[in-house]
Amino acid sequence: MADTGEAQNGVGAPQKGTVTQRAIERIKAMIAEGRLEPGQRLPTERDLAVQLGMSRSSMREAIRALTVLGVLEARHGSGIYVTQLEAGDLLETFGVVADLSRGPQVVELLEVRRVLESTATALAAARITPDQLAEVEKHLTAMNATDDPEEILAHDLAFHRVIAGAAGNDTMAAILEGLSSRTFRARVWRGYEEEGAFARTRREHAAIHRALVARDPEAARAAAAAHVGEVEEWLRSQLGA
Repeated sequence: MADTGEAQNGVGAPQKGTVTQRAIERIKAMIAEGRLEPGQRLPTERDLAVQLGMSRSSMREAIRALTVLGVLEARHGSGIYVTQLEAGDLLETFGVVADLSRGPQVVELLEVRRVLESTATALAAARITPDQLAEVEKHLTAMNATDDPEEILAHDLAFHRVIAGAAGNDTMAAILEGLSSRTFRARVWRGYEEEGAFARTRREHAAIHRALVARDPEAARAAAAAHVGEVEEWLRSQLGA
């Protein structure tokens, strides 16, 4: 039986977006309650609509929205499946937000990155493996060996990605990956490099590396916060924020 709210017309009928949102919430509830497990195939659109008391059109839109968000995936010729619900898949939208942000929004994103980056670096100082530490040092050495902005940016991204992974928190690493997309970082770096910031940023990376080598979480936290904070303050000055 279809949802009674969807059968109504005229005054008092819910907007389509509201009905679709209800369908999204019901599918999410099925996953959260364990009725649909990661990797499991969804019932057919028709069966799911009947089971949840929704119209097929609303169910179709809900499935499409959850697919975009990385909760569901369409497999050609096989059907719709729940993804493995990995943090990296579910948090991809952070990268889109970062890439499209402008002005004060960019400062806000850097504020968030400063908080998370400093926390991740502190955790990494306690948890980083010798192999991960060697990888961090490799990218630091490469940054110091070139003046090419593109190469510096590439190794800067890799340097922080290894540290985020060493923190041992996949969700935090996924958020930081989104907040540190190459497109977003390149936009900030293009202006930052014009003011001779490379020497300063190399010193900041070296301070982070020293704290990791010493396995000193508080020093690592402070060094990472100072590093992101420098870019944040520069950007504030550019925007007059």
